[in-house]
Amino acid sequence: MKKLYSIALVLLVMLMQVNAQNDPNAKKILDAVSATVKAYKTISAGFTITSVTSRGKNNGTKKGTIVTKGQKYVLKEGKNEILCDGAKTYNYDGSKTITVSAVEEGGQTLSPQKILSGAYDKDFSYKLMGTKGNFHEIELKPLDSRKNFSKVNIFVDKSKNMITRAVILDKGNNTVQVSFTNIVPNKAVADNVFVFNAAKYPKDVEILD
Repeated sequence: MKKLYSIALVLLVMLMQVNAQNDPNAKKILDAVSATVKAYKTISAGFTITSVTSRGKNNGTKKGTIVTKGQKYVLKEGKNEILCDGAKTYNYDGSKTITVSAVEEGGQTLSPQKILSGAYDKDFSYKLMGTKGNFHEIELKPLDSRKNFSKVNIFVDKSKNMITRAVILDKGNNTVQVSFTNIVPNKAVADNVFVFNAAKYPKDVEILD
């Protein structure tokens, strides 16, 4: 299950930069998503992460919540928590360890707030796959073949200009789906929510940095 979660967070990314390989129709949609998100001071949502093997076996589901404010966010799933204050990320394993890392050290991952933001890394190409029903589907492929996944498909709600679902296909043809629900913009969130406070964790917790 931890592998499922890490793969999802290795999803959980992305900077809006035009590339010759990129589809202008997809860019137009992603620009609209970016503009919508930038207009919001905060975004809160619930999420569900589901993993399915290449043989169709369901490896389980995890549920949690996320609150973002610019580059800052707090993600909670059960007893696990990830807090980012914009400079550092604090990853609490739900037991006795908190791992601290600089934000730039997570450059290989797709962070939760990046998924919601619709900002896409220059290392990805993207194209519009379809606009059926209420959603636009956009396919993202890493330009670096060393990435541990082959593609990510995101689904953008047409009426809200928000990304509500992402499906990651790894190189073993296993999939991880991340779905966002109850997306609420501009919810009042105190700034100290994004400030690490060791006192709120168990006294015997070990902080690794």
